[in-house]
Amino acid sequence: MASGERIFVQAIRRYCANHGIALDVRSGGWLLAMRGRGKRHFAFGYDIGLNSAVAHRLANDKSATAEVLALEGVPCIPHHLFLNPKLGRNVVGPTWRDAMLERLHDHPQGVVVKPNEGTSGRSVFKVMTEAELDHAVGDVFSMSAGLVISPYVAIEDEVRVVLLDDVPLVVYSKQRGTDWRHNLDAGAKPVLLEDGEVRTACVKLAIDAASAIGITFTSVDVVCVDGSWHVLEINSGVMMEALAKLYPQLVQATYDAALDRVFGKN
Repeated sequence: MASGERIFVQAIRRYCANHGIALDVRSGGWLLAMRGRGKRHFAFGYDIGLNSAVAHRLANDKSATAEVLALEGVPCIPHHLFLNPKLGRNVVGPTWRDAMLERLHDHPQGVVVKPNEGTSGRSVFKVMTEAELDHAVGDVFSMSAGLVISPYVAIEDEVRVVLLDDVPLVVYSKQRGTDWRHNLDAGAKPVLLEDGEVRTACVKLAIDAASAIGITFTSVDVVCVDGSWHVLEINSGVMMEALAKLYPQLVQATYDAALDRVFGKN
């Protein structure tokens, strides 16, 4: 096992070794080619390959996710899409910055600017002023074709639910440190949720969200704002690197269950 190899890759290595599946690791571990039980299967990034192309695209697009959830009546945090002006005036239109300023002025408590696609809280900005908006937009547009602006809300709690179909395999809260964000890469700590009202509510909302976009294996982030739960994001790639440091057996069992769905149980 290569030093510094991602938990995702390690987990797939273990599964393949235990189940007689041939594994070929390519592209520095980002492409995993498996062959066994009469089939060839690929995993890419953190996507184990169980989701349809449309569900994958929707989950990776924060704006599209929010639009679909709103259509289906699933409570969610709005994410308004803005395309990079480098795509051309005919694509973006001439009033994109005015529309951004309107969003900012409509939310005196601030807004959050982040890439429309991406994970782990990178290039995520809380914005209160026009100057901060210009800085955030310049940073995100330097590496992304689109960004989203959402209202800043005081998040009382954030919970991640890992689902395989409608079965919750992992449910944990993200207890943040000094950072205002709940991202694990920003110092938040995962704490498994015990059975109770909060866990039940979060699981139900996550199942509703996953059903709305038709996704099979996913992690759904839900947040509590003013005592009510809302979907923040849906992830097609299930990343559990930080969780594995505390609960390695649970993480392995979760990936095993997903791969059993791919190859079938012995």
